[in-house]
Amino acid sequence: MEESRPAGPAVEVQDELIDALVQASFMTMAVLSKVAAEHDLSLTQLRVFAILRDRRLRMAGLAEYLGLEKSTMTGLVDRAEKRGLLERAPSPADRRAVDVFLSAAGIDLTERLYAEILRALSPMTSALSPTEQRRLQTLIERMLGGSAA
Repeated sequence: MEESRPAGPAVEVQDELIDALVQASFMTMAVLSKVAAEHDLSLTQLRVFAILRDRRLRMAGLAEYLGLEKSTMTGLVDRAEKRGLLERAPSPADRRAVDVFLSAAGIDLTERLYAEILRALSPMTSALSPTEQRRLQTLIERMLGGSAA
């Protein structure tokens, strides 16, 4: 038996909003996938570089950000470390813990990735005025609850 859904203008607006969010997500994911593939990276690796762009994290914290098991995270970091893109070191706050951070080559790659993503997504964002861009950013951040890692 099919559940009945309320109808009306509010539901229509919600449906249109969800459709627009899905379309924007697909376009964004296509850009991210293309940029990652051009640099022989997975989307998860791309996320790692984005997360570490402005911080140094413990392995456990990075795994939590990504929703990955520690063993999966270790393999991912091992591969990036072998490519010279990430480094590990004892945490200054807790010598038993290990921090992960971008190497010099990782910083360089991350800056290039960001520039490529910016160029590729600019056609979507440049359709908006600076005021509209700021408003959209505020709304997206509010929707995400400030957790846009």
